[in-house]
Amino acid sequence: MLDLLKGPVIAVQEFFLLAARAVRNIFRSPHYGDDIALQMDNIGVGSLFIVVLTGLFSGAVMALQMSRVLSQYGQLSKTGTAVAITLVRELGPDLTALMVAGRNASGMASELGSMKVTEQIDAMRALGTDPVQKLVTPRLIATCVMLPVLTVIADFVGIFAGWVISFIFLHLPSRLYWTSAWRALEWNDLTQGLLKPLVFAVVISLIGCYYGLKTTGGTQGVGRATTQAMVTASVLIFMLTYFIAQIFVSQTKI
Repeated sequence: MLDLLKGPVIAVQEFFLLAARAVRNIFRSPHYGDDIALQMDNIGVGSLFIVVLTGLFSGAVMALQMSRVLSQYGQLSKTGTAVAITLVRELGPDLTALMVAGRNASGMASELGSMKVTEQIDAMRALGTDPVQKLVTPRLIATCVMLPVLTVIADFVGIFAGWVISFIFLHLPSRLYWTSAWRALEWNDLTQGLLKPLVFAVVISLIGCYYGLKTTGGTQGVGRATTQAMVTASVLIFMLTYFIAQIFVSQTKI
């Protein structure tokens, strides 16, 4: 039993050590600003299309499905409220994080894994460069900056798509939709909607870098690390969604 637990315990310990080093390097020089800007472009601009597409159809589907339920109770005018709350609290942060995890966590694991198996990281250490500060910290900073921005964009696009569906198919007045959507959002919702992507950004970047730096076994190892990074990041996103929601629900009750 102890032998079975040894591997996971060591992996968790190594992950938190990597996280501590990456966070510490934020406050140490050199900061590699060019690498941070490059990663922000890759993560933010590179993921923009898929995030907009996801937000667009998420908002449209939410408007269609919620209108069916609300119409049974004569509350079709609350469609904007349901779409705004659902997107800002849950679907916006979660779906955006999953899209970025699928594109960037796996990409980080693949990129760093290729560098690991070709001994580029060992050469970096031999030249006196800290691989964590050069490779991990810029990706951490870039993801923490860009994921909340992408989430805000996805939320707005989703609410806009809900308005299009409501106006064309449900024949709701535009003023009624936007007023109900705006008034439905409270500071608690906005805080929750922005805190989640920040936490998810830390997880996505560090998980991708961790599996990339631990890659062994040549090209097959790179593929394995890519898959592990994607699966682990996705599972952690759902787990953290529950715990964060539980914290905010508890505070609301108090």
